[in-house]
Amino acid sequence: MKLLLDENLSHRALPGLQAAYPGSSQVVLEGLSGADDRSVWAHAKAQGFVLVTKDDDFNHLAALFGPPPVVIRLAFGNCSTARVVDALLAHQKALAEVIGRGDSGLIELT
Repeated sequence: MKLLLDENLSHRALPGLQAAYPGSSQVVLEGLSGADDRSVWAHAKAQGFVLVTKDDDFNHLAALFGPPPVVIRLAFGNCSTARVVDALLAHQKALAEVIGRGDSGLIELT
């Protein structure tokens, strides 16, 4: 599974995620700096990304359209990039299982 980090998450997380989530990227690196949520959603869907965000902006789109893409919402408030990487690595197996079932459009990590 490859992740697309929302604009609110640093691209500096990518080196720590690449081994576990090869092909992952970040919105700005995909040429979507300042893009609206629907454009980011469409890009994630077209490119086979799982969308990772700290905002709840994508909750509505996940409820409206369902997967794909799956949205992983990081509900930790302000935290370091290392904390984001650690959480995604620690939950990799569980995330893969839930996403693999295909019945969840939104996953919250707290």
